[in-house]
Amino acid sequence: MNKMKYYLALSRTPHGILDMATPALAALLWHGSIPPVRIILLGLITAFAGYTAVYALNDLVDYRHDRKKMEQGGFGHLGADLDAVMVRHPLAQGLLSVQGALLWTSVWAIIALAGAFLLNPFCVVVFLCAALLETLYCLLWDTSPFRTLASGTVKTAGPMAAAFAVDPHPSPVFLLTLFLWLFFWEIGGQNVPNDWTDLEEDRRFKAKTIPVQLGTHWAGTIIFWSLVLAVVLNGLLMSLTRIGVEILAMPLSMGAGFFLLLLPAYRLLKTGGRRQALVLFNRASYYPLTLLLINSLAVLV
Repeated sequence: MNKMKYYLALSRTPHGILDMATPALAALLWHGSIPPVRIILLGLITAFAGYTAVYALNDLVDYRHDRKKMEQGGFGHLGADLDAVMVRHPLAQGLLSVQGALLWTSVWAIIALAGAFLLNPFCVVVFLCAALLETLYCLLWDTSPFRTLASGTVKTAGPMAAAFAVDPHPSPVFLLTLFLWLFFWEIGGQNVPNDWTDLEEDRRFKAKTIPVQLGTHWAGTIIFWSLVLAVVLNGLLMSLTRIGVEILAMPLSMGAGFFLLLLPAYRLLKTGGRRQALVLFNRASYYPLTLLLINSLAVLV
């Protein structure tokens, strides 16, 4: 049971399960109603496998950096980080073997590829692109702060694939709006705040992250305005949905964006504290799930 716990920690399963709300939300918004049972079941399996594989891939590619951190006393400021609910970086801590982690990642990747093909063969292309971009993101850890652009793109892959799963020809305008919305949510609510919580360690190990390279003032500014764009784009996305009950979903979605994104981002911009960056990261992680619940309620009303 401990070994399974470490494998689930390798894939950051609690966070991955929350991330599964984004493809479910994208499918619901474009389909306009609850999709067929076959697509729901196959989509859940595929999404779980995809997020499990990609998060594990992150630790595999980052193994050398994470191991170096571990050997020099890193990972000492986890706090209430959602990604550390189980065990953070079990591979670097020696709790798993590289061979075991490779096998775990490969099995889930195969399941994700099979599910993606059954949903829509184009989804296979999306998954492979996400895996390549995740690898690039990790390799740029000590090279460029612009690696955050790769992270923003990776988080859009599941939702984009979900739109193709329920409709072979989704609207290009809807897809572009969906992409930009999740791109700015990931940068402002996930990637940069998460790097902020590791600021001291990243400075010590000469990582090239936005908080390290640009400083906390500019990092806070990027976070805040990225999330302003995310909330605005969510409003635009709601106007493109096929659900057709914006009068209920729109104000609730905007309220969720204010409480889960803008309010903690503003506080972080003003205080510049690590704890507030962690609060923003955790709250923003629940943003897609909250919107999924809101829009599911709108469909059922």
